[in-house]
Amino acid sequence: MASVPDLLVGPLLRYVDETSASVWVETRDKARVTVTREGRSWSAGTFVVHGHHYALVEVDGLEPGSRAPYTVAVDDHVVWPPEDSRLPEPVIATLVPGKPLRLAFGSCRTSVSHDEEGNKTHGVDALRTYALRMAGRADAYDADGDRDLLEPGWPDLVLFLGDQVYADETTEQMRAFISARRDIEQPPWNELKDYQEYAHLYSLAWTEETNRWLLSTLPSAMIFDDHDIRDDWNTSQSWREEMEATSWWHGRIVAGLASYWVYQHLGNLSPAERREDEIWRRVLEHEGDDEPDLTEVLDAFAERVDQEPQTYRWSYAREFDDQARLVVVDSRAARVLDPDHRALLDPDELTWLDEHMRGDVDHLLIGTSLPFMLARGLHHLEAAGEAMAGGAWGRRGARVGEWARQLVDLEHWAAFQDSFAKVADMAIAVAEGRRGRAPVSVTFLSGDVHHSYVSEARLSRRTTRSGEVMQSRLIQAVCSPIRNPLSRNMRFATAVLSYGVAGPLGRLASKSTKVPTSPITWKYAKGPWFDNNLAFLELAPGSLRMWWVSGKVVGGDHDAPRLTKVADYELGDRTR
Repeated sequence: MASVPDLLVGPLLRYVDETSASVWVETRDKARVTVTREGRSWSAGTFVVHGHHYALVEVDGLEPGSRAPYTVAVDDHVVWPPEDSRLPEPVIATLVPGKPLRLAFGSCRTSVSHDEEGNKTHGVDALRTYALRMAGRADAYDADGDRDLLEPGWPDLVLFLGDQVYADETTEQMRAFISARRDIEQPPWNELKDYQEYAHLYSLAWTEETNRWLLSTLPSAMIFDDHDIRDDWNTSQSWREEMEATSWWHGRIVAGLASYWVYQHLGNLSPAERREDEIWRRVLEHEGDDEPDLTEVLDAFAERVDQEPQTYRWSYAREFDDQARLVVVDSRAARVLDPDHRALLDPDELTWLDEHMRGDVDHLLIGTSLPFMLARGLHHLEAAGEAMAGGAWGRRGARVGEWARQLVDLEHWAAFQDSFAKVADMAIAVAEGRRGRAPVSVTFLSGDVHHSYVSEARLSRRTTRSGEVMQSRLIQAVCSPIRNPLSRNMRFATAVLSYGVAGPLGRLASKSTKVPTSPITWKYAKGPWFDNNLAFLELAPGSLRMWWVSGKVVGGDHDAPRLTKVADYELGDRTR
C-alpha cells in the first residue's frame, strides 16, 4: 500500500453503538474531514495540538445492525481506502440489539518490523495475524492443527488493556527518530521526551498496512498502563518523588497524558460523554471557525490531572442492553501514594466504580490493565511487600520492601490491599445478588504480566456467611502480550516466581507481616502460557466462552503467518 500523504494516522473506528460511530484521524494539515457511507456524509474540522492536526467525525442516524463500507475524504479528496489497497473495504457495522456480544482483548504490543528479524526478536504480531485472517490472506488452525476450525465472524469491539505504546522501551525506528532531533546521550536518553516524539510513536504503532486496515473497520476501546508513560508509573510515593526530581519527567508526563487524551481516550467516549468533556468542549466552541489550537489548554490539563487526578476521570463504562456491562478502570493515574493512605483508586474513583459494580445484566465485565487476581503466591508476596514497605518489619524492612517493590514490579492490586479488599467485596456483593439480579459471570479482563491464564474464584472461609453463596462465577482472564514476549530465561523466571517459589514464600511472608486474609480465594482453570496472543470473549444469556489465538510462521513466509488457537475456556469447564 502506498503512503497516504494527507492522512498521517488512521482512520481509527472508535466508539460504535446501535446508531452511531466515531471515526478518528490525524491529517497532515488543517482540513475538513468527511466520512461517507451509503450516500450520506458527515464531516468535522481539524483541531491542532503541538502542530499536529486531528479530527473526530461523529457519524449518526445509522440503522441498528447495519453494515456498510465507508470512505474518508480530506478536503474533498478521498484518502481512505487507498486506491491501491489489497485489503477489503473498511466498514462501519453498528451493534445488533440482542446479539451475543463478542469482544476481543489483549495488551502489550511493541511496533517493530514484521519480517524475519522483527519476528525473531519480538515474535509474530497476534493482532496483525488476526487482521490477515479476517482479510482472507492467512490460514487458521485450531489447537489440534485442524484447518479453518477457528471461530468465524467479527468481534463487536476490541479492548486494548494497556501498553498500546512503549514510551520507555523504544524500538530501533523510534530511536532513529529521537537521535535525529536531540542528543540521546542526554536525559531522557532513548526514552520519549515530548509530544512530538509521542506522535511519532503512535504513528509507528498504527500505520502498518494490515493493522491500519483492521483498526479502520473494528471498533476499539483503550486504557493505559505503565509503559504508555513509563515502567512502574505511580508504583509508590518514593518512585514518584524520584521521577519528579529529574530534569525530564515533567515534560514526559505532560506529553504522555496529553497525547493519550488525543490518541486513545477521546475515542473511548460516547458522543454524549464527549460533549461533557472539558477539552472537547473547546473544540465544539470553535466549530465552523478557524482551527482551534489546544496545545496550551491540553498541556495545562495534563499537568493538572497528573498532580490532581481526582479532577478528571479516565475510566469509563458501556452498557450492551441488559446482556453486559463493561467497566474499564484506570488503575494507574488515580492512585493515592501517601504511605499512610495507599490506594489503587482514589476515593472519587472508588465511588465511581462502586456505582457501576452492579448486577441486573447477564455478564459484568471489568477491564483493568493489571490483573485483579494474580498467581496466588505472587499475590501474597505483593501484599507482604506492601506491609514491609509500610513498616511491618521496621525501618530497615521498609527500605527492603520499597526496593523489592520497584525491582520486581510488586505494584498490582495485591500491593494495594485495602483497594483489593474493597473491590473484592463489591464483586462478591454482585455475585451474591445483593446489588441487583446476580449476573451469570463477573469477569475481570486484564493484561500487563506477559503471560496469559484464566482463574476462577470462590469465597474464602472467613467470608462465607450462612445461607449466602455466590450465584455468579467470579473469573479473571488475562491476555498478554499481543506482541512483546518474554525471553526464554525470563519466562522460566516468571513461571518460578509466579507459580513455584512464590507460593510457599508468599504465604509465609504474608503471615509474618499479618496481611489480612483475602475475602476470596482462587485457582487456575487454564494456563499459564507465554505466547504472543489475542483473546476473544463471547457472551450469551447463560454462557461465556473465551479463546486465545497466536501467529505462527510456516515455511518461512513471514508475510502471511498462520493463525493458531492457543487455548480456550468455557464457563463451567474446569479441565486443565
